[in-house]
Amino acid sequence: MAAGSAPERSADCSRCLALCCVGPSFAASADFAVDKPAHTPCRHLRPDDGCGIHDRLRARGFPGCAVFDCFGAGQQVVQVTFGGARRRTREMFDALEVLRPLHEVLALLDEAVRSPAVGAEAAALAARVEDLVALPADALTTVDVGAVRREAGALFDDLVAAAQAGRDGPDLRGADLLGADLRRRDLRSARLRGALLVGADLRGLDLDGAELLGADLRGADVRGARLDGALLLTALQLEAARGDAATTVPGHLARPGHWAALPSAR
Repeated sequence: MAAGSAPERSADCSRCLALCCVGPSFAASADFAVDKPAHTPCRHLRPDDGCGIHDRLRARGFPGCAVFDCFGAGQQVVQVTFGGARRRTREMFDALEVLRPLHEVLALLDEAVRSPAVGAEAAALAARVEDLVALPADALTTVDVGAVRREAGALFDDLVAAAQAGRDGPDLRGADLLGADLRRRDLRSARLRGALLVGADLRGLDLDGAELLGADLRGADVRGARLDGALLLTALQLEAARGDAATTVPGHLARPGHWAALPSAR
């Protein structure tokens, strides 16, 4: 990939064609207030491709939309893969299905690159994934996304092992902690990869060295929690959680705007 053309890691909806509001199918749930068939525009999509309820998604029953992040894959599809196209096509949706997980891997590799233990390997993998992201639309369909994820996952294992060396945190990988009150647990250096933490109470906890790769933090109460030392945390997970001014976040991630409206932890 040419110098200066590295793919972006965060979404810019103004340079997309609302692909995520049209392509996916949604079933009515706590995350989406209505059913929506695939390749059908959301009922709230405006003619200019903006969302008619963007400033009140949560209040209207669409928290899933509020926390969705394509990691920059949407504008990659429209502006790069399809050269600034002005109309949506089925091929764009196919490309997005490949590019979104690749962009997510790149976003996580940004953290791994800063690790003394795996930085060189992470940088090399990121360069190869960037080359995949730059492929033309027809070649994207041949990319083995699962293989990329597995290779990245092994590298993340090494990152976590190095960061947690000599520290004995609980192994809660894949644990069902739905709605659990975890305030009395010591979760420093915990392995929480893929854990179900929906609605869990994490108020005031120190998560230094805790691995949160793929953990489901929808509605998790992290007010007053220390997340600045957590490993493999994404902006999407922060958006899905409920924090406050006392919640610390990693320096490379932004504090979600909706946290300001939440009461402080007690």
